[in-house]
Amino acid sequence: MKTYKGRYTVKNPKKYCGDASDVIYRSGWERSVMLWCDRNDQIVEWSSEEIVIPYRYDLDKSVRRYFVDFYIKYKNGKTLLVEVKPNKQTKPPEGKRRTKKYLNEAATYVMNQNKWESAKMFAEKKGWEFTIWTEVELKKMGILPKGHKKPLKKMPPYRKPKKKS
Repeated sequence: MKTYKGRYTVKNPKKYCGDASDVIYRSGWERSVMLWCDRNDQIVEWSSEEIVIPYRYDLDKSVRRYFVDFYIKYKNGKTLLVEVKPNKQTKPPEGKRRTKKYLNEAATYVMNQNKWESAKMFAEKKGWEFTIWTEVELKKMGILPKGHKKPLKKMPPYRKPKKKS
């Protein structure tokens, strides 16, 4: 899966909580959420990866830092911490349990579960809500562009046929 990274230019810096000159997206979906937050008149504050939550990683018992994708505060006072992830990554991995791919996906799944549990507790203590937005929610909310489909698989580079000498 090809990922898109880049710098987002905040259109309404007064709404952004944090350094509005240094906003980075790590996927096209995150960029779409940034545009939505920036343009949505129901949102009074938002930020990306400005809130850091410590969590314990179950596999090695280390304490790590989780940078939550989004903080969003609405006019009605509701405040969300939002993680943007493909739906597939919110479920336990499938496949043969002895493969390297399966073991990597399983470790990532455990890490995500540890992060999300800590984020949920952090949010509840503040009277906020923690939620995960997958492509399913993003489409329902109208955040993803019309006609948006699954991310395209990375194509091999195009090579012109060699000229015969």
